[in-house]
Amino acid sequence: MEYAIAVIDIGMTNKKVAVYDDALTQIDARYRNFPPRMTDGLETHDLEAMEAWFIEELAKIAKTYPVKALAVTTHGATFVCVGKDGKPSAPCVYYTHEAGDEFHDRFYRLFGAPESLQERTGTPYLKALINPAKGILFLKENYPEGFGNTAHLLFYPQYWGYRFTGKTGAEGTYMGCHGYLWDQVEHKLSSVAEGLGVASLMPGKIGNSWDVLGTLTGEFAQKTGLSRDVIVTLGIHDSNSSLLPHFAKKGETGFVLNSTGTWCVVMNPVKAYGFTPDELGKVVFFNISAFGGPIKTAIFQGGKEFEIWSALLMKLHDRRDIPPYDRELYRVILAENDAFLLPELVAGSGQFPGSKPRIVEAGAEYPYELLAAGRALPPSFQNYERGIALLRISLAMQTLTALERTGVSVAGSSPQTADSPGEVFIEGGFRKDNAYNALVSAFLKNQRVYLTDIAEATALGAAMTAKMALTGKPLADLARDFDIEYQEVAKTGMPEIFSYRETWLSHI
Repeated sequence: MEYAIAVIDIGMTNKKVAVYDDALTQIDARYRNFPPRMTDGLETHDLEAMEAWFIEELAKIAKTYPVKALAVTTHGATFVCVGKDGKPSAPCVYYTHEAGDEFHDRFYRLFGAPESLQERTGTPYLKALINPAKGILFLKENYPEGFGNTAHLLFYPQYWGYRFTGKTGAEGTYMGCHGYLWDQVEHKLSSVAEGLGVASLMPGKIGNSWDVLGTLTGEFAQKTGLSRDVIVTLGIHDSNSSLLPHFAKKGETGFVLNSTGTWCVVMNPVKAYGFTPDELGKVVFFNISAFGGPIKTAIFQGGKEFEIWSALLMKLHDRRDIPPYDRELYRVILAENDAFLLPELVAGSGQFPGSKPRIVEAGAEYPYELLAAGRALPPSFQNYERGIALLRISLAMQTLTALERTGVSVAGSSPQTADSPGEVFIEGGFRKDNAYNALVSAFLKNQRVYLTDIAEATALGAAMTAKMALTGKPLADLARDFDIEYQEVAKTGMPEIFSYRETWLSHI
């Protein structure tokens, strides 16, 4: 091994420090969760505790591996206000904080109608503070003194880069990530950024994820034992990072990646930016790839829906197992076309913002609140296997809508277009769910569906940016360093799924 690459991968739940060798093989990884730091009753990121842990783990790594580069990738919708003293000047509030309908209404009165902003910035109306511009307004209103002392407004990956190098920067994947801050038509800071008065606080130059932000400060090098010559790249948004291994293997278009977990993120690298009229107002948006291309994207909290609904069923039946896929049971439920589990448990977080979480069965409605309180029990929930099957079918239905809104030609409902990909890759937690994968594949007549075997695609993508920085090689040249197994999901006859989806959507 000529050199090693350190990667800091920050998810909302799991934080990781990983090490890759010069052939992009992960050779070490350490994990930790950090509870929120409560500030004035708000959940905020415990930046101090996280930094102390990063230093601790990097100090261990420095004794074992010849680290020459450090790359950072983080979850989205997060920024840090930094004062002249180099420390946070205001709390780093969780994007899950819901400021209320009056706050959202005020935001759009100040900066423009949701559909107009979506058309210009590629950003949809999302609840809570999932739009970073709303997070900025929240801090301005609730922490005016701290915000007034802000010298730099840094996106999350670049905040950590700043802590390591003392230098500020910005790159496209985070700048263009459902923030209302970037005008995707004119490729400049948006009218919202100007209206918030933050343009002067943000780095003026937008770089690439693999550009070198700087080298380690003397203080950070001393604390970790790493060389001051270690380079730190600009950082990358996690969903965009997970695309890079596939870009290296498959090129930059022609596939859709369905990255599954707490958030299911469906990403279609398309050739041109733009919405159709019926897409405006829907939870469909454009990210920007590491190469500046448009990524048509749709999201929903699939993993969270599965976790909460399955926990209810487990408690009801005193079970802890997840039943295996029974194709005949699913065909029976689809053919009966009379029982439906509907989203969304977190209002406004997915493809059906007007839908209330409930079961509709045999003409009766069972709201989630009544089920959770033990005051209602639909017939399907009286059988554990059938209840789990209904949940998996619901997740497949939500996935199909997300795929359709990113440009996938879904059988029976949308024509093939220039941006309709021929392949769909399923990655993350749901790749192990045979029922979910069979349902999605059965519906997609025009696409081949594959499961991928990348265990930690986000960290690998970040390591790839570091290797590009170290070697000067383009991404395609890194494809020979690693293998991806694309395991095709067989198409099985399940014709009942098409009419079921029509009925399921009618209840939405």
